[in-house]
Amino acid sequence: MPATVKIRTDFSASELRRLAAGSKDANQSRRLLSLAAVLDGMGRADAARIGGMDRQTLRDWVHRFNAQGPDGLKDIRSKGQPQRLSAEQLAAFSEIVETGPDRAKDGVVRWRRIDLKRVIEERFGVVYHERTIGKILAQIGFSHISARPRHPGQKAETIEAFKKTSKRR
Repeated sequence: MPATVKIRTDFSASELRRLAAGSKDANQSRRLLSLAAVLDGMGRADAARIGGMDRQTLRDWVHRFNAQGPDGLKDIRSKGQPQRLSAEQLAAFSEIVETGPDRAKDGVVRWRRIDLKRVIEERFGVVYHERTIGKILAQIGFSHISARPRHPGQKAETIEAFKKTSKRR
């Protein structure tokens, strides 16, 4: 029969309950209450049921508690995938978007996500999905709204003359 894992004794059951009551993390509170029940002498299976877990999971949390204390009972969030573009490349991409396309070189008059996808592939060698390009643009501070186009022959005085003005009261 395997030996049970000993719980560290520098925390009493009442201290663990106090920590559980003050915790903002519900999962940490459940785990603290299960450990407090074990320290009170309850069986491991019953204590695990209090925390909504099985006996093996409680054993794993006991190991984490022994190594890291009450903070070890919090969930470890995944950081996700690392960015494929470096900070320098993002800055260069931001500059590309800010300056706009060169019609002769890029073949477009305004940037679309599919065009920016192609530019990133050509200049940085990184392949993204078109949807991800929109997320990157939002991340670096650009919105999806494009400026209203202006005709190159448009005159400011004609615009001012055309505007309607109302009389003051």
